[in-house]
Amino acid sequence: MLEIERRSVLELEFETKREYKNPFLDVVLDGEFTSPSGAKYKIPGFYDDECTWKVRFSPNETGVWSYRTITNNRDSSLEQTGRFRVVEPDKPIRGFLKTCPGKYWGLEYESGEPCFIFGDTMYNLFGAAYCGLDVETVLKRRSEQGFNLIRVRLQVSPYHPPRGYNDWQTRSAWPWGGSPQKPDFTRFNLDYFRTVDRVMNLAQDLGIGFEMIMEGWGFEYPFNRRDDFLPEYEELWIQYLVARYDAFSSVYIWTLMNEYEYYPNGDWRYNLVADLWAIRVGRYIKRIAPHDHPIAVHNGPRQPPFAERFRLAPGVIDLIMFQTWGTRGKDDAWLAAGIEEDIAASMKGWEGSFILAEYGYERNPELELRIPLHEYTGPEHTRRGAWRGVFSAAGIIHGWENTWGPWWIPEKDQEGMKYLLILKKFFTEVVEFHRFQPVTGIIDKPEQYECGKKPLCMASRDKDAFLVYLPVGERFTIRVSKPEGFRSFWFNPRTGEIVEAAGTVQRGSISFDTPDSEDWVLVMEKH
Repeated sequence: MLEIERRSVLELEFETKREYKNPFLDVVLDGEFTSPSGAKYKIPGFYDDECTWKVRFSPNETGVWSYRTITNNRDSSLEQTGRFRVVEPDKPIRGFLKTCPGKYWGLEYESGEPCFIFGDTMYNLFGAAYCGLDVETVLKRRSEQGFNLIRVRLQVSPYHPPRGYNDWQTRSAWPWGGSPQKPDFTRFNLDYFRTVDRVMNLAQDLGIGFEMIMEGWGFEYPFNRRDDFLPEYEELWIQYLVARYDAFSSVYIWTLMNEYEYYPNGDWRYNLVADLWAIRVGRYIKRIAPHDHPIAVHNGPRQPPFAERFRLAPGVIDLIMFQTWGTRGKDDAWLAAGIEEDIAASMKGWEGSFILAEYGYERNPELELRIPLHEYTGPEHTRRGAWRGVFSAAGIIHGWENTWGPWWIPEKDQEGMKYLLILKKFFTEVVEFHRFQPVTGIIDKPEQYECGKKPLCMASRDKDAFLVYLPVGERFTIRVSKPEGFRSFWFNPRTGEIVEAAGTVQRGSISFDTPDSEDWVLVMEKH
């Protein structure tokens, strides 16, 4: 009997001697699986060339399973039954990523381990691999650096306005049949998807997850032409992606579209019909995808709040991949002000989970300025934006001009990377991130601070530990009961250095002076 480990990928392969005019369309193959406890799961299969179909499934229960495959045309070569045994892996595994609103920072693994999302953006990673570029080296480095999530698109975006053409792209990465000029949305580019398979397996081996963006920007073809890319074709596309990849542990998130408000015609603005589209597609994925990966949307416009947008269908959208950049002008980009206020306003009443998935792309001044929005988003914006995000109890994902899109320069990390690694170390080694949640009302005289300079605070559930992030160093007072019972130290977000902090204790408060005028983190813990 075939034996596999729990939460590994079982791949069943079937060949037929029948010839089909369009095997992608003419055969509907489903795999039905029954667990030892009697739970049943169903997932679509997919065509993989040379008269071969496959079904992929990841079992979550040890013991003997059974399966059967069924088709729409009674092809006996494709309709089979079987059994297999699932055993526990030798080493503990985390399992899939799950949302857990109201617990930790809203995300955990199946094992129950809280998840601190620490991510990067490589939208065209699959396309770079398809063009023969080295993606393994940078993924291994990101894994060693502690990154656990990469934002990627299933279809390659060859251009970002106003001048962001891909320098690295040496051939078309059109994932369907035909071409953008004469598309065939009933067929798929199997050579391209075999490349995606290889990258998915590599990420799985490295313990990295992908945010799988199913439809890239809604302003690009075919997503801006719904008279060409009809709902029936969209359903074929989504079904193929789910069939091929839902079983992978390297799938962390299914995101419906980048800046989903572009739906239906590529105009960037909030509109109700985009919400209804997200609900419809989200429901479809939940119906056909048995592994329960979180379903997400990624925003452009920040208002109205997401609780209002999806009030008609609670539970369909699990996760918001939130975008807000904060200030990014010539004189204020260094401060990245406003991020935490935008998060609070957009997530008001939201009962799902969220990640700060996009707050800018660090500019590489050695490259041509093709995206003017990036001109002033330098290392200071990278650092302060990240700290504002985590002090909203959000995992963070950043992007770099070297690798986010038009360029592919993966061998060199940009300057702000060192700051993110210091932040990661703080929240996973210096303190336990999941103990802390944002709190307000404990900074004395908050009205005295200029825009973007007010201290941000977090506290443990029992108020026996506090964290304070100061975007700009200065004197401040924090109100706490029995202040004499705390020990304190400074953490330098630029170097990772820990410095003793001596506060002035008063009745019901403590005042501190930062070591200098740069940004600092104060840690206060009860003895």
